[in-house]
Amino acid sequence: MKNKGMAARCAVGILGGLMLAGVGTAAFAEFPNPDGTGDVDVKVDIAPTENGALSLTVGGTETSLTEGGTTATYRQFSGALPNVTVTDTRDEVPAGVYWYVTGQASDFVGTAGQAPITPDHLGWAPNVVTENNGEVSAGDVVDTSIDGGANGVGLVGQELLALALDSSEAHAASGQWTANANLVLKTPVNVAPGSYTSTLTLSLFEDAIAE
Repeated sequence: MKNKGMAARCAVGILGGLMLAGVGTAAFAEFPNPDGTGDVDVKVDIAPTENGALSLTVGGTETSLTEGGTTATYRQFSGALPNVTVTDTRDEVPAGVYWYVTGQASDFVGTAGQAPITPDHLGWAPNVVTENNGEVSAGDVVDTSIDGGANGVGLVGQELLALALDSSEAHAASGQWTANANLVLKTPVNVAPGSYTSTLTLSLFEDAIAE
């Protein structure tokens, strides 16, 4: 919840900055044309961080689902999540610190005003594709609400894609790991035809095991 709150505060700050920039432009427009101009080159040297960084990259900005496996009781569409890579370039990481990647989907919104398909209809099967010694593990399979069962919740909340139980130097520090997932969307057979789009948000978190 703390991370969500921080993201919300950052979004408000960005919007505020844009609004202030607009006010500034309007104010400067009241001045007459200058008699002369001059340019100033603004330079800065940014040194690399001494201890490296932990970062996430995604190997694509979109993916498509295609129909296959449809039955008399539901329609099924499958696809693949682009590769999600976590890179850790830090020299030192305290023991008991771990990182994890989650995914959460929004409604599938129709381009022609169809009723949205809620994200509980989208599930996934995560997979870690980088060879490792068990320092990074894939998350559990998340089924759709049409599948039912204990795991039939879909990607409504933040579901685990990959997890490093220990980020210390002896385990998952100073490396790079890639995970992806098989995606499956299941809808009622009477779903309205047309194009739909959902946003799948991938987030990297780091935390420490409480003593």
